[in-house]
Amino acid sequence: MDTSTELILIRISGVDRPGLTATITAILAGYDVDILDIGQADIHSTLSLGILFKCSEQDSGNILKELLFKASELGINIRFYPITAEEYEEWVGMQGKNRYILTLLGRKLTATQIASATRVLADQGLNIDAIRRLTGRVPLDERKAQVRACIEFSVRGTPNNREELQTNLMNLSSSLGMDFSFQQDTMYRRMRRLICFDMDSTLIKTEVIDELAERAGVGKQVKEITERAMRGEIDFRESFKERVALLKGLDESVMKDIAVNLPITEGVDRLMYVLKKYGYKIAILSGGFTYFGNYLKEKYGIDYVYANNLEIIDGKLTGRYLGDIVDGKRKAELLQLIAQIENVDIAQTIAVGDGANDLPMLSIAGLGIAFHAKPKVKANARQSISTIGIDGVLYFLGFKDSYLDERANS
Repeated sequence: MDTSTELILIRISGVDRPGLTATITAILAGYDVDILDIGQADIHSTLSLGILFKCSEQDSGNILKELLFKASELGINIRFYPITAEEYEEWVGMQGKNRYILTLLGRKLTATQIASATRVLADQGLNIDAIRRLTGRVPLDERKAQVRACIEFSVRGTPNNREELQTNLMNLSSSLGMDFSFQQDTMYRRMRRLICFDMDSTLIKTEVIDELAERAGVGKQVKEITERAMRGEIDFRESFKERVALLKGLDESVMKDIAVNLPITEGVDRLMYVLKKYGYKIAILSGGFTYFGNYLKEKYGIDYVYANNLEIIDGKLTGRYLGDIVDGKRKAELLQLIAQIENVDIAQTIAVGDGANDLPMLSIAGLGIAFHAKPKVKANARQSISTIGIDGVLYFLGFKDSYLDERANS
């Protein structure tokens, strides 16, 4: 660095007001300084502003004097810190390090949760650069419906042990009742384009085959097989054949009645509206049935539906199915196929599901999210949501409540 120049960091705090940043930078502009870094945060009308600038040695005294007078006039606090060339070069060197985003999500977030999660980051040698709240301000009345809180940490560095970090965050998620996502902050994270959902127990709050079985009088038998399959205790394909066979003789009209009364998962309306508004391609990849997937397709403008077809003859289910079974392996293949059709890199894809047969697509997607998932699924997914509705996916994509209009927030 030229010895005739100085590097100075100023830190300003106080009550925020319109034009404060403009006033401070106008003083610097009068001396034609170079701004090397700038950052600002506002918490409940309290401003924190930092500016690192380079100026000539002969101007530095006058600059600091003008800033002090202006700070006194505005009723704000200002502090000055000289920065050495070595300190600056070290800071520049940090820019090449990996960057990550840690997102914490829950009905509310406590000091214990934040302290525990940030301790995991510190223990891994990671440094927090910035913190921002993605949700609207939390109401004091916690009894209000659909209250949620989300904080996003921008983190720099390379974890000492990425798997250990993931495990520790997962353990905190279970013990402290919060959700998290830890993603590398790359171009692909900011440009997700395709999202694939499981249907049963994900977009809807039931397993449709269980609903059909209840109407057919075989509910207990089918539900038992379903639960074993979703826990990964038995092969999905074999369990599917067994369950469908038990539906033989059920009247086709029952399917329509179930479809119009499907219990939609909390947050689906908001999620679908936002995804469509921002141009995402949306797919349902389900081990359930095409009939119900198509109902959701029409309701939400979903782009693709791949599920299983039940054979119907003379208005009755035959207990057989048509075509290939959509199992876990097929879901992963379909995600890759749709990505190719839409010319989307696999790193730009998202998959959301709850069962063991969703793990293959969760593992290959750029962002795989276990939603209110079975323990085995949650343990093997890198991200999970268990505390709030499915619109929590939006926060893992970086959406902030203030980005969204009134309809999206309803």
